[in-house]
Amino acid sequence: MMIYALIIGILTASSFGLPFPEEVTLLSAGFLVYMGMHPEKFPPPFPDAEPLHLHTTAIVCFFAVFISDLLVFVLGRRLGSRFLETKLSKRVIGQNNLERVISFATRHGAIAAGVFRFTPALRFPGHFSCGMLGVLTWKFCLVDGTAALISVPTQVYLIAIWGDWIVDHIKTFKLYLFSFLAIALLIYILRHLRRRNAPAISNS
Repeated sequence: MMIYALIIGILTASSFGLPFPEEVTLLSAGFLVYMGMHPEKFPPPFPDAEPLHLHTTAIVCFFAVFISDLLVFVLGRRLGSRFLETKLSKRVIGQNNLERVISFATRHGAIAAGVFRFTPALRFPGHFSCGMLGVLTWKFCLVDGTAALISVPTQVYLIAIWGDWIVDHIKTFKLYLFSFLAIALLIYILRHLRRRNAPAISNS
């Protein structure tokens, strides 16, 4: 189905540094499964539309994530420091992130791959560094595959199964979300004004 191909494409792009959280795609896939399981609440857009199957979606998401991670790892193994010297690398990864990631991967080896799987901002440079530093492929697959098996299908299943609760509490969630954003914006504005006025106060 086209929707499975779209999910695979987005998850692959996320693994390669697309600034679109992998978790959003997984949760969205789970919610699409929930919608397909409840056609009385969410009528299909056209009569012949086939709903996403829960187990199939979880499996597709897992393999899309795991294979994408492995491709990034292989890219690090093949290109190594040559890619890190390019402008694209510095723009996507950032020098500070790169130094931290390489240092962490050097100390912890294959275990670092599992940690990077749970740190979205460092996922691409982390898996790339594991390949560049010569982590054994079977160790990377074991650690990253186990971490993906724990995190990826779980998100799909939770949203698909607990979709009723999410729909029922969506209004409350929006209220909390907008309240949080309003407070965060207020704090940002106050800090900005404080920094801008600091020189004037010190010079007086």
